[in-house]
Amino acid sequence: MSEGPLILGVIALLFIAFPATIMHYVTEWRKTKSLSADDERLVDDLWKTAQRLERRVDALETILDKEAPDWRKDYPERPHA
Repeated sequence: MSEGPLILGVIALLFIAFPATIMHYVTEWRKTKSLSADDERLVDDLWKTAQRLERRVDALETILDKEAPDWRKDYPERPHA
């Protein structure tokens, strides 16, 4: 039996199939690395919701400052970003 086809098969695997497989998975990884359009919309919606909630908390703190000026003594200061 000749070893020629076996050697040719091993060379094809090493220099064609193996790099092609690696490049395929690298390409898939890069596609999943970025955000999809749905993900971007979700992040934008979450950001807008967070901003609305922060404005509401600020409004409530303003009301409490007028109605009960000493309320902050019982609660630690919230961190500001």
